[in-house]
Amino acid sequence: MFPPGRYGHRRAPRRARRWVPVALLVLVLLGTLALALRLYGRYGDPPYQASVAGTEQVTGSSATVTLTVRKRDSRPALCRLRARDSSGAEVGYAEVPVGQGTSVSVRYTLATTARPAVIDVLSCRVA
Repeated sequence: MFPPGRYGHRRAPRRARRWVPVALLVLVLLGTLALALRLYGRYGDPPYQASVAGTEQVTGSSATVTLTVRKRDSRPALCRLRARDSSGAEVGYAEVPVGQGTSVSVRYTLATTARPAVIDVLSCRVA
């Protein structure tokens, strides 16, 4: 089809670099694993399980809350409480210290600006 020698000699087919896609795949997998571990550390299997066991003496200015916290270790913790009224507006907030032990029950009087309808435990962390 082409005259011989006019366009130079044909190149030998290049050997495929099979390691490049494999290396890219390994990098993507390592990045995905690192992201999964980071997200699991932040959102998965919390070290504290806290719940409001009961409320007493609920008035327009305060509510006495019984808080139960289960922990993996016996270090003291700090839990955040939030009180909301029937419209969902926040009427009270506090950080409650929780003593040492793996299962601790705490009574705390939460100051509020109006009568609370619900009291939530937002989170707990090491004190």
